[in-house]
Amino acid sequence: MAFPHFQQPSFLLASLKADSVNKPFAQRCQDLVKVIEDFPAKELRAIFPWLVEHIFGSLDGVFFGWNLRCLQGRANPVEYSIAMEFLDPGGPMMKLVYKLQAEDYKFDFPISYLPGPVKASIQERVLPESPLYHNKVHFLPGGGLGLNLALNPFEYYTFFFALSLITQKPLLPSLHVRTSDCAYFLLVDRYLSWFLPTEGSVLPTLFSSPGGSNPSPAPRTPTMPFASYGLHHTSLLKRHISHQTSVNADPASHEIWRSETLLQVFVEMWLHHYSLEMYQQMQSPHAKLEVLHYRLSVSSALHSPAQPGFQALHTYQESFTPTEEHVLVVRLLLKHLHAFSNSLKPEQASPSAHSHATSPLEEFKRVAIPRFVQQKLYLFLQHCFGHWPLDASFRAVLEMWLSYLQPWRYAPEKQAQNSDVQPRCVSDKWAPFVQENLLLYTKLLVGFLNRALRTDLVSPKNALMVFRVAKVFAQPNLVEMIQKGEQLFLEPELVLPHRQHRSFMTPTFSGSFLSAWPPAVTDASFKVKSHIYSLEGQDCKYTPMFGPEVRTLVLRLAQLIAQAKQTAKSFSDQSTESTAGRSLLCWLGFCPTDSNSYLTNDLDEVGQDSIRKTDEYLEKALEYLCRIFRLSEAQLAQLTLALGTTQDETGKKQLPDCTVGENGLVLTPLGRYQIINGLRRFEIQYQGDAELQPIRSYEIAGLVRLLFRLSSAINCRFAGQMAALCSRADFLGSLCRYHLTEPALAGRHLLSPAGRMHTASRARSPRLSLRFLGSYHTLLLLLLAFFVASLFCIGPLPCTLILILVYLLYAMAMALLTDRGKLHQA
Repeated sequence: MAFPHFQQPSFLLASLKADSVNKPFAQRCQDLVKVIEDFPAKELRAIFPWLVEHIFGSLDGVFFGWNLRCLQGRANPVEYSIAMEFLDPGGPMMKLVYKLQAEDYKFDFPISYLPGPVKASIQERVLPESPLYHNKVHFLPGGGLGLNLALNPFEYYTFFFALSLITQKPLLPSLHVRTSDCAYFLLVDRYLSWFLPTEGSVLPTLFSSPGGSNPSPAPRTPTMPFASYGLHHTSLLKRHISHQTSVNADPASHEIWRSETLLQVFVEMWLHHYSLEMYQQMQSPHAKLEVLHYRLSVSSALHSPAQPGFQALHTYQESFTPTEEHVLVVRLLLKHLHAFSNSLKPEQASPSAHSHATSPLEEFKRVAIPRFVQQKLYLFLQHCFGHWPLDASFRAVLEMWLSYLQPWRYAPEKQAQNSDVQPRCVSDKWAPFVQENLLLYTKLLVGFLNRALRTDLVSPKNALMVFRVAKVFAQPNLVEMIQKGEQLFLEPELVLPHRQHRSFMTPTFSGSFLSAWPPAVTDASFKVKSHIYSLEGQDCKYTPMFGPEVRTLVLRLAQLIAQAKQTAKSFSDQSTESTAGRSLLCWLGFCPTDSNSYLTNDLDEVGQDSIRKTDEYLEKALEYLCRIFRLSEAQLAQLTLALGTTQDETGKKQLPDCTVGENGLVLTPLGRYQIINGLRRFEIQYQGDAELQPIRSYEIAGLVRLLFRLSSAINCRFAGQMAALCSRADFLGSLCRYHLTEPALAGRHLLSPAGRMHTASRARSPRLSLRFLGSYHTLLLLLLAFFVASLFCIGPLPCTLILILVYLLYAMAMALLTDRGKLHQA
C-alpha cells in the first residue's frame, strides 16, 4: 500500500481505519511499517493515538484491539510472529514513538482511566507523590479541572500498554489460555530486558531516526499551583548532562529516562490499587501537612465556587480485585527487577560509591527497588492477602510474594540446585535487604498464617502453599536475619535525635531517581525504623514475628496440620475399605448406596497418589515450622491431645467439638472449623417416616410409588383388625407385631433437639409395608431363586410356595425369640 506524500493526515487516518476492517492482519502490519518509514512525524502525529488504541484496545475494555493477552504462538503462529516483530522494543512501533518523541509532541491521556487512588487525588487537586505525574496536569484559569494528562509519545505508549492488562475484561475460564505463552506476557519480558538490561552499563543501541534520540523534554510549570506530595527538585541527571562535554558524554545518560519512565508506569498502573485508608497511610508527613493546609484554605473561602471533585478523595474506596494474570505479570516484573538490581557491579553496590564516574544505569540499579517498588508492592500484597478468595488461586499471589522475598535466587552467582537437596544457606550479604524489607517478611507472614487457618489443609493445593511458605522461611540463616532486623527495630531510640524529619527516607520521595538522594545512613537500626515508619506510619504497632501472638498462630496451624494429616489418612482408609468390600451386586449397581459417606473432599477425585503428596507436604511443612519457631515434639503432642485429634478407644472418630446447651449440643468455633474442613462429622441417620423417605438409587421409582399406594389402601381398610391382632398376647399377636409395628422412635439416637420434642407425636399404629418389594436387590434375589429352582425342574408356583413356607418358618422363629422385632425389610 503506497500513500502519496501530499495526502493530509486526516485522509491517512481514514485510509488506515478502512484498511483495518477490509485487509488481513499481515497486510495491515506491512502497510503500517511502510507508513512509519515514509511519512514524517508531523503527519504521523494524527494516527498515533488511533494506532495505540487499535493495538492495545480501548481503555473502557469494550474494544480488545489485537487481543495480545490471548495471542499465542501455538494457536496463531503467523499473527503472533508479526505482532511480536512489530511491537518489539527495536521494531517499527517503537520507531514511530521515537520519531514523535524527537519533535516533543504531547498527547492527552484521560485521568478517568488512571488507578482509583491517583484519580481521586488529582480530582481533589492534590498531585500524587510519584514524579510520573509532575508537570503533566494542568488546571484551567477559571478554576476548572482539566481531565487529561499531557504525555510525551513514549509515556503515552507505555500508559496504554500497561493499562491494557487492567482495563480489559478478565479472560474466560473456558479459554484455557496460558499466560506465560501469550504475546502480552512475552512483550513485558522483552521491554524489561531492553530498558532494564542486566548486562552492561548502557541501554541497547537504538536505530537511527531523523531527529535522533532526545532526553526527556524539560518539564513545564503548571498554570496553577497545587499541593504536591514531596518537594520538586531538578533532576541530577539533567545537571549531569548539561555539565558534560560532548566528547565524554555518556550514551546511557541520553536514554536512562526511558528506563525510569517504564518502571514508574508499570508500578503505578499495576500496583497502585488499594483502599483509601492504605492510600492515606502511605503518604509522608510533609505531604499530609500540605494537604491539610490546602483543605483549610479551601474551607475558609466561603464564597468561592465549589471545586470539582472536592470530596472525591474522602469518598473514594477502591473495589479493585487483581486477576491471576495480573499477578503473574507483576511477578515477572519483580523477578526481572531482582536480576536487574543484582547485576550491579560490586564496587558500585554501596551508596558511598556514587560519583560522577558512575554510569546512570548503575545508579538506577541501586535505587530501583527501594525507591519505586517497595512501598506500593507492600500495599498491593496487603490488599491481595486481605481480599483474595480462600481458594487455590491464591498460589499466584503467594509465589509473587515469595519471589520478592528471595532476591538471592536471581543473583548472577546463584547455583542450580535440585529441589530434593537441602536449601543453600542465605549469605550474610543479603542481611541489609531483609532488614530494609522487614514488614514484607514478618507482617505478611502473619497475614498468610491467618489465611491458612481458614483454609482446608486436607486439599493438596492448600497443603502445597503452606509447604512452600514454610520451606522459604526455613532457609538457613534467614530466620537469624529476620530476628536481627526485629532487634534493631526494638532498640531504644537514643541515637536518633532527628527522626521526626523522617520524610527524607520515604522511598517515594518525588523527583527523578537521581535527584537530591539523601546522604548515606550507616546506622542499621535507623534504616529498619525508617522502613517500618515509612510503610506503617509513626504510630504503628509492630507485632514481632517471634513474639507470643505469632507463636500462638503457629501452634494453632501446627495443630490443624496434624488434624489434616489424620483426616487425609482416614479418607484414604475409607476409600480402600469401600473398594475392597464391594460385592458383585454392588459392582452391578444393585446394592444400596451409603448416604452417610463423607468423602466430599477433592482427595477422592485425584486418587491415592495425591493423598500421599498431601501427607508429604503437611509433614514437611510441620517440620519446617518447628525449625523456624523452635517447636519441640513434646509441645506438638500435648497440643494435639488437647484438641482431641486422636481417635477414641473404639477406633472411631469423635464428634465435633461441642458444648451442652438448653436444647442439646451447640457447636463451638472449633467444631464449626472441624465440620467445614471435614476433620470430624456427626453420624447423620434418617429419623423420619421410613415409608416417606426419598426414593433411593437402588429402588424402582414407579414400583415404590405403586406399592406405597397399595400399602396405604390396605392399612386404611384393615387398620382396626391389625390393631386388634397386634394387641393379642398369644403367638399370633407376636407374629403380627413383628411384621406390622415399627420400632419405638424414642429408642433411636436423635441428634436434633427439635426431633426429641416431637418424638412422642411420631408413634405409629400397626401397618403393613411393601416397599421392600420395590428394591432391585430383592427382585434380583427372587429372580435368582426362580432360576435355581428351574435347574431342579421346580415350576414358578411351587417355588413361590416354598419361599413363602421358608419365610414363615423364619418369621415364627424370630417371633418366638423376641416380642419386639425390627421392622421387616428384605
